[in-house]
Amino acid sequence: MTISAICNREVITVQRDATILHVATLMRQYHVGDVVVIDNHKDKTVPVGIVTDRDVVVEVVATELDSAVITAGDIMVHSLTVIKESSGIFEAIILMSSKGIRRLPVVDDDGNLLGIITLDDLLLLLGKELGAFSKLVAREQKNEATKRR
Repeated sequence: MTISAICNREVITVQRDATILHVATLMRQYHVGDVVVIDNHKDKTVPVGIVTDRDVVVEVVATELDSAVITAGDIMVHSLTVIKESSGIFEAIILMSSKGIRRLPVVDDDGNLLGIITLDDLLLLLGKELGAFSKLVAREQKNEATKRR
């Protein structure tokens, strides 16, 4: 299964000049913990950074900066890691683990933003898959017990 099949296509985005107040308002409105910072290049929407709820708290609230003045570009993570839509789930897990990140914007071959995959998404998927495996084991044990009577 590819990342494209499971990523969330409804990504909340902002430009670099969006205020942190606006970013926080979007996070609350859409019940998300991050926004992807984008640049528009011709017909492309290219992810260039990410701002998380933790970034807002640690970089702005805890330091008592003015959230109406500080922008997404000021505090965004600049070394953004992305994953291509054709990548596999385990490739995403390895990438997230090696980089120590919980969120990966999903891009096409041209770098255009298509979606986002999060640690929570992957945990839910893997939990469902493991649940299916456990049912298989229980069913196999039941089938064997029935055959051996």
